[in-house]
Amino acid sequence: MAILMAGCVALGAAACPFCESVQQTIRQQSLTMDAVVIASCLDSEATRNLTTGVVKMKIENVLKGVDHIQVGQKVDAIYFGKVDVGKRYLLSGVDPPNLQWSCLPVSERAEEYIVKGNSVSDDPLERLKFYRNYLEDEETLISRDAYDEFASTPYDIIRKLGPEMDRERLIRWVNQPEMSADRKRLYFTMLGVCGSKDDLPMLEAMMKHPAKSSTGGLDAMIACYLTLAGESGLPLINELFIENKKAPFPSSYAAIMAIRFHGTDGDLIPRSALAESLHKVLERPELADMVIPDLAKWNDWSQVDRLVRLFKEADKDNNWLRVPVVNYLRACPLPKASEAIEELEKIDPGAVRRARTFFPIPVPVRSKSGTKDTTAMVPPGSAPSELVSAGLVSGSDGTGPRPGDKYAQTAIGFSIPEPAQFTSLATNRWQISCVMLTALVTVMLVVFLVLTGGAASNTRTA
Repeated sequence: MAILMAGCVALGAAACPFCESVQQTIRQQSLTMDAVVIASCLDSEATRNLTTGVVKMKIENVLKGVDHIQVGQKVDAIYFGKVDVGKRYLLSGVDPPNLQWSCLPVSERAEEYIVKGNSVSDDPLERLKFYRNYLEDEETLISRDAYDEFASTPYDIIRKLGPEMDRERLIRWVNQPEMSADRKRLYFTMLGVCGSKDDLPMLEAMMKHPAKSSTGGLDAMIACYLTLAGESGLPLINELFIENKKAPFPSSYAAIMAIRFHGTDGDLIPRSALAESLHKVLERPELADMVIPDLAKWNDWSQVDRLVRLFKEADKDNNWLRVPVVNYLRACPLPKASEAIEELEKIDPGAVRRARTFFPIPVPVRSKSGTKDTTAMVPPGSAPSELVSAGLVSGSDGTGPRPGDKYAQTAIGFSIPEPAQFTSLATNRWQISCVMLTALVTVMLVVFLVLTGGAASNTRTA
């Protein structure tokens, strides 16, 4: 389950890191339509066709599709909700020339919002400047649509809006007990972009004495705190959520998500310092499987011995962490990693087989720019001899990679050549495709036999 949850986080990383859009926005939907218009209803409940649901509409404003529809034109739309003469609707049409319309009733205020939004520049930053004014609009349709625009926007774009955000308003919103968790996640993310160290005492109080209403957005709150506090904020997070074995699982998981965000998408805290926090998670076997893939993606190969020990110590209650351990070792360039896999395969050949069959070798994430690793895992001049002999780091003087070195030392590990990674990934995907195809054929065969009564259903018996 933890692996699936981690996968979901990775898939959503391109947009706002802690937000989840409820549905497509009005703007996004219009991009897939051939025509989008504002229309007024010509029918009442007494004159409409109750059998077919057809309602006559008059086009009042064409937002998209002037080649297919004109102002003043009358169209038939299917709508089974209540109608009144003169009521306004947003009509979205497809398949010209005989456009098929979908209807959304709109208030005067919503119509104004939609028309204004339609005229906003395609530049994503300009769009956010428009939608930020409607995040807490009194009309649900508007506030939800504005939220979805932010939730589906990449974090890098949201960061650019920072100087123009209203910090005081965000502070008020995150302190409202009735604020929903999804919105608090967005507002904490935005506060991390425009806040200051003056906000740290407030965030610390929230984390130390969380109100029931604030726990839903704890992941974004922790990420916000680390954004404003930097590396110096990690000890408190470790104390409250990582090292504290009495911390509830949702709270520890929220901290892991926040650390993962900063290690993968952030550029404010050295990845090596974040990795040290994840090392502490390994002391809690019930959580360890969630962070092992991160260590591999961050090229942190300092935990080989500890992970081998976790594999050996795993029992039936936590043997799910064996596959992540094997995948970590598969990605690790150290000679002792491949030796460890051979040893562990004798203990649990099934776990090694599942790792090789169903999972690609973890691919390193991009290098972080703009940061300086202040807590290097392998200090220059103290690299283990096995790394030097394997050509993975520089010589004992630690002055840098030697000419011809296959790997370059990083602050928390060693980068893996990408071609090898992609070759392994492609091979593994082929294996997965074969397995899935075999499973599909088997299911189809079983269904066929069930529906036809089996291969011997027509066989006469003596």
